[in-house]
Amino acid sequence: MQPLTHMDHRPPARRDWRVFWRLTRPHTLTAAFVPVCVGTVLALGETSIDWLLFAAMMVASLLIQAATNMFNEYYDYQRGLDSPESVGIGGAIVRDGLKPKTVLTLAFGCFGAAMLIGVYICAESSWWLAVVGTICMAAGYFYTGGPVPIAYTPFGELAAGFFMGFVIILISFFIQTGHISGGAVLTAIPVAILVGAILLANNIRDLDGDREKGRKTLAILIGRDWAIRLLAAMFAVAFLWTAALAAFHIVPPWALLALLSIPKAVAATRGFIGKIKPMEMMPAMKATAQTNTQFGFLLAAGLLIAHWL
Repeated sequence: MQPLTHMDHRPPARRDWRVFWRLTRPHTLTAAFVPVCVGTVLALGETSIDWLLFAAMMVASLLIQAATNMFNEYYDYQRGLDSPESVGIGGAIVRDGLKPKTVLTLAFGCFGAAMLIGVYICAESSWWLAVVGTICMAAGYFYTGGPVPIAYTPFGELAAGFFMGFVIILISFFIQTGHISGGAVLTAIPVAILVGAILLANNIRDLDGDREKGRKTLAILIGRDWAIRLLAAMFAVAFLWTAALAAFHIVPPWALLALLSIPKAVAATRGFIGKIKPMEMMPAMKATAQTNTQFGFLLAAGLLIAHWL
């Protein structure tokens, strides 16, 4: 629990829709949107698309991502990590005065809605997905919840990339086709890397503050300079992997459209170099998220063009 003084300093509550929209941290929602699109377009090469299942998967993924962000907001506040000056947060509690209990209730409400949609998805595909979906939601909760939050360890990037990138792509593919192909697994890897890169960029930005609060993120363990180098390496591996997929005919040549996102990745990496203050790194953080978005949409577009041609 927070000290009473911390609780007393919350501003009067605001209730307009923009507060709740910011609470979802909309700039992060593409990390849920892109994998569903990629997984579904990959399935298009093998079967016709059930658009209702696609819509259900999309909404469920967005709800899980939004809930994860709300848990982040709640638990970071409870641990005294957020303040009105914090950069990159929704700020619903510390700036807009929303009650912490309200944020927590909304988070569990999003999880509940995702579970209901999940019942429909399982009924139309496989009930084994209930197990996978439950594990994904647990990862979302324990990212900042629980006694040892994943976000406070060096495994945040790995967890985010695996559950919100790799697994979501494969579920989206599976519910359309009824199986998992080797091509889908290999194509999911660069998207997973770029989802993980968003978390690494976030941790580079918050490195000093996280260190003061006792976190042990990967960026803290290897230092800012090496974390920036790692971010650049993640971008490079994602692009080279995609080029290799095309070279070995695992994806069609049109998938190379995804490489048009390279300039944004370069801008993201350069944007961190020589910066120390979190606000100075916000453009680089934004560019990292945009790299994931551009890469995913261009990859999906390339796969669609190849299918149509």
